[in-house]
Amino acid sequence: MPVRGNRNQQIVPINSPTPLNLIAELTYRCPLRCPYCSNPLDFREYREALSAADWGRVFDEAAQLGVVHVGLTGGEPSARQDLEEILVHAVQADLYPHLVTAGLPLTPERLGDLARMGLRSVQVSLQDAKASSSDRIAGTKSFDRKIALCEKARELGLALTINCVLHRHNLDSVPALLDLAKRLRADRLELANTQFHGWAFLNRAYLMPSRDQLDVAARAVREATSRSSDMTVLFVLPDHFSDQPKPCMGGWGRVAMVIDPKGLVLPCHEAGKIPGLEFWNAKEKTIEECWNAAPGMNAYRGAGWMAEPCRSCPEREKDFGGCRCQAFRLLGDAGLTDPACALSEGHETIIRARGRSSDSFHYRG
Repeated sequence: MPVRGNRNQQIVPINSPTPLNLIAELTYRCPLRCPYCSNPLDFREYREALSAADWGRVFDEAAQLGVVHVGLTGGEPSARQDLEEILVHAVQADLYPHLVTAGLPLTPERLGDLARMGLRSVQVSLQDAKASSSDRIAGTKSFDRKIALCEKARELGLALTINCVLHRHNLDSVPALLDLAKRLRADRLELANTQFHGWAFLNRAYLMPSRDQLDVAARAVREATSRSSDMTVLFVLPDHFSDQPKPCMGGWGRVAMVIDPKGLVLPCHEAGKIPGLEFWNAKEKTIEECWNAAPGMNAYRGAGWMAEPCRSCPEREKDFGGCRCQAFRLLGDAGLTDPACALSEGHETIIRARGRSSDSFHYRG
């Protein structure tokens, strides 16, 4: 299907934005089977193409381009036996290294080794506030090991973020999650309402919350944060309930780049699934070339590609038209207004999805 909005794209933008954050998807292997995983459905076809030395070159080139922060993520990054070597390269490139982990197979002892090598912060995912429900959602027994890892992170003096993807089956646990994060002395709690990409889109009817659930959870967050400012708490409405699009990744190709396990350099996790867009590989070209000159990277930069109602919208420099991947997934055209927007002609697709529910789901792969 042809893709609108990029017929007159430039090869090199006149004012290339400076990327600040590199999301390094080291692998899509993961022992967890979460039904909301944002990894692609065909993740098993993504073999790790970049060696530790390759990642070292990527980090050096990214730092020269302006990147200051690298998230080592996946899948589960600790599934790679060379994670330590990759981390050392990030430290040597003078990047701030942040590890995003499911909590296994990473052990507290290995986390200690990573901290001594220069790891600065860690994000541990929880699926719920109790072992039984967390393990059921994860599809494997893991909760106790996650808690032990959180405790080790604080012992090591690492900045600790706890992340819990929220959905219909755990939103009622928000008060308990707030208490747990406080007990674990987390610096930051991300109550990340499900955004429907990858496996989450496949399981959308199972995961879809109700408006009442979201309202109750939001109220619990407001009450908790009004009592204490020791912990940063992030709670953002899911796209399907906000009626306003979000600036996906801070805007297409503006502040963040994603590099997938094959080495493809992307503006967001799912952009490589939009047909008709050409992105370049870090094994074949420099990071500067991939960021500045790849046709796909320039396809939806700025506002020149926009049609109405985005083109004349006063919010166009704030939300940048919303999510291109969501527009393609739900409307079949990445150049259309994100259907999360109440002004989109396709907004009805979002409204209809709110009322659908199912008790069945598919575990990740």
